[in-house]
Amino acid sequence: MEKIQRNSLAGKTITAIVIGAGSRGWGAYGSYGLKYPEELQVVGVAEPIPYRRERMAKAFNIPKDKQFVTWKQVFALPKFADALIVTTPDELHYGPAMAGLEMGYDMILEKVIAQTWQECNDILQLAERKNAIVAVCHVLRYNAYFRKMKEVVDAGTIGELVSVQHLEPMERIHMTHSFVRGNWGNSRKSNPAILSKSCHDTDILRWIINKPCTKVSSFGSLILFREENAPAGSTERCTGGCPVERECPYSAIKLYLEQRFLLQHLNLEEVNDGTILRELNNGPYGRCVYRCDNDVVDHQISNFEFEEGITAALSMEGLSHYGGRRTRIFGTEGDLFGDEQTLTITNVLNGKQEVWDARKDLESDSGHGGGDHGLVHDFVQAVRAGDAQLLSSTIQVSMESHLMGFQAEASRLDGGRLREISL
Repeated sequence: MEKIQRNSLAGKTITAIVIGAGSRGWGAYGSYGLKYPEELQVVGVAEPIPYRRERMAKAFNIPKDKQFVTWKQVFALPKFADALIVTTPDELHYGPAMAGLEMGYDMILEKVIAQTWQECNDILQLAERKNAIVAVCHVLRYNAYFRKMKEVVDAGTIGELVSVQHLEPMERIHMTHSFVRGNWGNSRKSNPAILSKSCHDTDILRWIINKPCTKVSSFGSLILFREENAPAGSTERCTGGCPVERECPYSAIKLYLEQRFLLQHLNLEEVNDGTILRELNNGPYGRCVYRCDNDVVDHQISNFEFEEGITAALSMEGLSHYGGRRTRIFGTEGDLFGDEQTLTITNVLNGKQEVWDARKDLESDSGHGGGDHGLVHDFVQAVRAGDAQLLSSTIQVSMESHLMGFQAEASRLDGGRLREISL
């Protein structure tokens, strides 16, 4: 296969086709082109839900012949843009990624890369044969908080790194929204939670530690959100007169109708009481959280060993009342603690302690503390220069953290048996 012939695109507006115009394709990444039209212009969209497709087409003046219902229709035409933004559901990453790379597109590819390690590797191998730039959406690398954390570790402020404790509290309402009722609740349709939720975290661990991971063991299960735990008298849906709905903290009526919680994930062209109730009566978000088809864990702990004996413990907790990752990093000369708002850095040799307030530097114009737009910015510069090294989260560097997740899940399913990690 011929590699993409790269010429300098310095200063050029990069053109892109959005495949999947939901909350990520539209709100997280496509919106960058609305704010910085001199850098990114969306020239095509593939989206099966009409109002989402039409919303993006109107915003970017996309002609009718570049508006598609399915991703396959994009590739029936000759290449007509510089890049793809692939933000389809997890089970629909592999097809458009492979087709797009074959045709010579660069790509922003939403995590998880694909549903199996073999599929991930297929995408990597084709990207390398085509000399394509593929950015995986590990957006935490692009926000000020985690960049500061890496800067502190890399500078040797706490000495040589020894161990990391990392907690990802999902917050139980988010857990029920995304990983019980929502798109990522069933591993066959999406991925195990260690990947669909926590590949951000395995990526951050690998990035901060900056050494190969060699071993993993993992334990976890689904304890709470199961049918046998449903309250007596509860019904299949929260609507229609469930007798315990008013007492239930996971009531869909409370969350979506009364509190207007994360409505962007519901299929709503217009937001009002009537459209929300119709969706709750018929769609996945109105289901009782104890009576869904979910199978992903609500808690999991994974222990990793890296080269030179560095260890890391990742705890993913779906039943916390709070969110916000907590990280403790221990070194030979000090330690660091962070909660996504502040970092406290202590050097035990000289007694100096610094508290850094991330809230002063976190951008508010995009999600993940500015990380969503930070990723797109770096991708645009990389494509313009023809240099993937301008990106932090290339597919090449994302593969090992994905393998950490795949092997952690394999260990969990095998009773916690130790698994080797080797690329």
